[in-house]
Amino acid sequence: MKLVYPKEEVCITCRLCEVGCIVENSKTKDILKAFLSEFPRPVSRILVEENGGLSFPRNCRHCEEPLCIEACSNNALWKDEETGIVYLDENRCMSCWMCVGLCPYGAVTQRIDEENEIRNAVKCDLCPEREIPACVEICPNSALFFENRGVKNWK
Repeated sequence: MKLVYPKEEVCITCRLCEVGCIVENSKTKDILKAFLSEFPRPVSRILVEENGGLSFPRNCRHCEEPLCIEACSNNALWKDEETGIVYLDENRCMSCWMCVGLCPYGAVTQRIDEENEIRNAVKCDLCPEREIPACVEICPNSALFFENRGVKNWK
């Protein structure tokens, strides 16, 4: 299965992967509208972490036996057995955050917008409408790769 892999030593913490993800997950696919006027405001499904001078993107590993799916009591998360991709229906999410707490990679995150009363989990779906995920395509330093490294799915 193809996954997004980081190359930490060349990540410059520009966060363009986050911007690309936000635009890809927006309704308009327009950067200005996505950031300034869309409702609900789209959020990134990939997050850049910094630790001790090293930066690395954090995103869903689409586990073979996903704990997030087991934790979800409302069936908002499911796995496509053919592709191995773990999907999340944000409209079914009850905001219990069990998936957030159980994900060993910290890849399921909370979207909380108190002003607009939006509370749900979000996670990477590998941009199924695209050949290459937006985060990989936009990275100026080739710090992200979308490839099959012989791993069926992460444990």
